[in-house]
Amino acid sequence: MTKKKILSISLTGLMALGAVNVMAQPALAVGNGPGYGGNETVNTSILHTYSDLVDELKTQDAKQEAMKLEVIGKTVKGRDIHLAKFISNPANPTILFLTQQHGNEQLTTEGALEFIKHLGTGKLNSVLDKVNVLVIPMLNADGAMGDVNFPLDQYAADGGRHLTRYNAVGVDLNRDHVDKAQPETQALHNNVFKKYDIDYMIDLHHQGAEQQINGKYVSGSILYPTNPNVKADVLERSKKLGAVVYQNVDRTGWGHLGKYVGGSEERIGRNGAAVQYGISTLLFEMRGMSDHEREDYVLGQKSNGYLIKQTITTLESTVRSIADGSIEKADTSFWDTLPEQSVRPSGEGE
Repeated sequence: MTKKKILSISLTGLMALGAVNVMAQPALAVGNGPGYGGNETVNTSILHTYSDLVDELKTQDAKQEAMKLEVIGKTVKGRDIHLAKFISNPANPTILFLTQQHGNEQLTTEGALEFIKHLGTGKLNSVLDKVNVLVIPMLNADGAMGDVNFPLDQYAADGGRHLTRYNAVGVDLNRDHVDKAQPETQALHNNVFKKYDIDYMIDLHHQGAEQQINGKYVSGSILYPTNPNVKADVLERSKKLGAVVYQNVDRTGWGHLGKYVGGSEERIGRNGAAVQYGISTLLFEMRGMSDHEREDYVLGQKSNGYLIKQTITTLESTVRSIADGSIEKADTSFWDTLPEQSVRPSGEGE
C-alpha cells in the first residue's frame, strides 16, 4: 500500500468520546466537572484499545507522506511500542509528545491521535517544514489494557477492561528514569531520547479530579523541570514552553490551569529528560483519570470531549509556536503569579 492511497477515516470515535462543539457548552466546563462519585458513567469501551490505536497509526502512516511509524521496543507483555515521526529536516527544532506512561490516563492519547490526523491535513502540514514532531501515544500499553500481574477488581470503570497506572509488573514508569529497569523505559531512553536530537518534550498525564485553584476545579496543571541539576537555559526554554501552553489553553475560556506541585527527583520523566539530555520539558496533568480504584481520581465521561480538545489545543499551539519562532518571545513571568493548585482531598499526581 502506498502513502498516497486514499484511506477513509472515521471521526465517529471522537464524537462518541464527547468531543462536540465545546464552545456551545458553559464556560469552564472542564473545570466544573462532572465528578465521578460512583454516579457518573465511566465506560472504557469508548476508548481506543491498544489494537485500535495500532490500526489507526498504521492507517495514518499509509495515508500521510510525511509520517513514518517506528517500533521503538516492547512492553513487558510483548506489545510493540510505537513512535509516530514527522521529520522533514534533522536540523529543525524537534518536539516529543509522550502519553500514557500511566495506563489509566488515556484522554491525552485520544487527543494525540487526533493531532496526528491533523498533521496530515492542510490545517497543520505547513508547520512540518519548520519543526520535527515525535509522538509516543501509549508508552504503557499493558497498563492501558489492564493486562497486568495483579488484581484490578476494585477499579471503577465499566466497559470490558480496566486501566491501571502501573505496567504489567506493578512498576510506575514515571519513577524509572534513573534505574531504567523496565523495558518500556529502556525503549524510551535508548531508542528515542538517545537517538533523536530532541529540543522540547511535553509529558502528558492525568491527575485526580479534586484539584482546584481560586475555589474552582482546574482543567489541568503544568510544571517545568524542578531538579536542581537542570541547566539554566534548559529551564528557561521549559518555562517558555509552559507559557505557550498556558496562554493558548487559557484563552479558550473553558480551560482553567494551575501550577502543579511536583517532586524534583531525577527519576521523574520531566526531570530526567532535562538533566540527562538537556531537553526542555513540560508536565501537563489533565483533570481526572479514565479508571482508578479511588473514586476521587476518576472523572465522569461527560468532560471527555473537553479534555481531548484541551490536549489537541496544547499540541497544535506548541508546534505552531516552535515553527514560527514565537516561543522564543514567550513571556515566562506568568509563572510568578500562577497559583499552585490545592487538592480536595488528595490527588495521585505525576
